[in-house]
Amino acid sequence: MPTGKVKFYDEEKGFGFVTSDDGQEVFLHASALPAGAVVRAGTRLEFGIADGRKGAQALSVRVLDAPPSLSKLTRRSADDMAIVIEDLVKLLDGIGAGLRRGRYPDRAHGAKIAAVLRKVADDLDA
Repeated sequence: MPTGKVKFYDEEKGFGFVTSDDGQEVFLHASALPAGAVVRAGTRLEFGIADGRKGAQALSVRVLDAPPSLSKLTRRSADDMAIVIEDLVKLLDGIGAGLRRGRYPDRAHGAKIAAVLRKVADDLDA
């Protein structure tokens, strides 16, 4: 089966193009992708080719590897994350002390803390 890289893919429109390793440009429709697959420019694919009305079209696509996510390329250094984690621990210690006295943080403060926790989790998961 031929392989290639996604040249362009518009998730909203459900189509794009793949450049095969031999240089051929192949139409890629969302219906050819496996369920739940997410592709973007640079994703390596293995696919079958059929002649469509307007040229070559990819069929039975298999995702070989995805390019690194943008968040992985732009995430903080390990030293910077260590500082963030240390500050987060101090923040949570303060909240824990209040909870031991039977007091939850007020709604606005709780929402800010939850947002910080989600952001740190996303940075660690990238």
